[in-house]
Amino acid sequence: MSSMLMRPFERHLKQLSVGVVLLAVMSPAGAYAQEQKTVPQSRQEMQLSFSPLVKQTSGAVVNVYAERVVQRPNLFSGDPFFEQFFGQRMPNRSEKQSSLGSGVILSGDGLVVTNNHVIEGADDIKIALADGREFPCELVLKDESVDLAVLRIKAKENFPVLPLADSDRTEVGDLVLAIGNPFGVGQTVTSGIVSALARNQVSSGDFGFFIQTDASINPGNSGGALMNMNGELIGINTAIFSRGGGSNGIGFAIPANLVKVFLAAASEGKSVFDRPYVGATFDAVTSDVAEALGLKAARGALVSRVVEGGPADKAGLKPGEVVTAVNGIPVEHPDALGYRLTTAGLGKGAKLSVQTPDGMRDLQLALNSAPESTPRDERVLEGRNPFAGLRIANLSPKLATELRMPTDKSGVVVTDVSRGSPAGRLGFQPQDIVVSLNGEAVASTTVMEKMLRTDPGFWRVEIERKGQRIRQFFR
Repeated sequence: MSSMLMRPFERHLKQLSVGVVLLAVMSPAGAYAQEQKTVPQSRQEMQLSFSPLVKQTSGAVVNVYAERVVQRPNLFSGDPFFEQFFGQRMPNRSEKQSSLGSGVILSGDGLVVTNNHVIEGADDIKIALADGREFPCELVLKDESVDLAVLRIKAKENFPVLPLADSDRTEVGDLVLAIGNPFGVGQTVTSGIVSALARNQVSSGDFGFFIQTDASINPGNSGGALMNMNGELIGINTAIFSRGGGSNGIGFAIPANLVKVFLAAASEGKSVFDRPYVGATFDAVTSDVAEALGLKAARGALVSRVVEGGPADKAGLKPGEVVTAVNGIPVEHPDALGYRLTTAGLGKGAKLSVQTPDGMRDLQLALNSAPESTPRDERVLEGRNPFAGLRIANLSPKLATELRMPTDKSGVVVTDVSRGSPAGRLGFQPQDIVVSLNGEAVASTTVMEKMLRTDPGFWRVEIERKGQRIRQFFR
């Protein structure tokens, strides 16, 4: 292209750049103005490369190899002829399964963050660096609800680190790079932009708050890095929207601010990732609710129930009100509220902006862990009864949080069911709440175990499963 043809093009780009700067200065998110974000100024700038940025950061992105041993039934297991012929029960056969994902080194002593689904159920986990070296590692902390896990590399050396960004400064349209190991082909870099923020209904976890990107992400990228142009981690690549298993340009990443809180819990040696206990349940805001309360849009978290004596109750939150912001940051939906409270940090307070029928008001909410108000007194049921094989416990807000259940429930809950046990064959499931036995309320694990010492010959049990009451009869 001749210089004569380039001059008007360059002049147009300069005018556009000035407009972008003015828009950034005039943006309502003044503190997050795009000071250094400009469009290319010349043909030379349009030929710039991501190569220096990749060289600077790729060493901190690793491959994660997880291996698990599963038991497969023997082909002749349960066959009376073969068992009689061999004089013993045919044993199951062991089979190794491997999964591959990615991870990001976030501390010089070898702490690696990846997705929980990458290492779930693994018996052996290894890390492979970009230079080809492999190291064994140990699991430090994992949490299914946020789909994050922290591993520690078993080696004494100083590892390359990818710094964490403030993901709240990320904006739609920002350039990003994704680094990972898709399909096991080796470390791969793709580029794109941030397509959307605060996406929910992406996974089955508790936190529906994801960064969406069109950077190509495929199976194997899980746990890898999504980073900005400053070489900082803005998210952990986690999920894709795909009908055929490949990238359709719709990928999702867990924001770095949640990763930061999770990493801090692992560094402090915690075995469980605690989130703030609110003592309230929330629903999405419908257009009818928004109109009734005078909201400009159907955004926020509608308070549907408040637990008496809980933090929300003490703060003055009422059913029918809508939480619109936390510490001045808008709340798009109930999942976003949970994310904002978690990233605010335990032991602190959060200012809630609340829309009421009488107007706006601010409340101060204490952010503390869920209490174990009732000792869990966990027991495994045995004996000749339909409930043998159940592990039960007394439900409390803390246990409900661990089991990913509503925190306003109480009673005796099933925490586990032994495979092949009478209870397992009869269809009992974890999270079932045992309401009554033969018409008598089950108030505690002690009471239930005492009830099972008798043999009425006929059992009538009522359980609550995902909000539904179910009655069953057993002999």
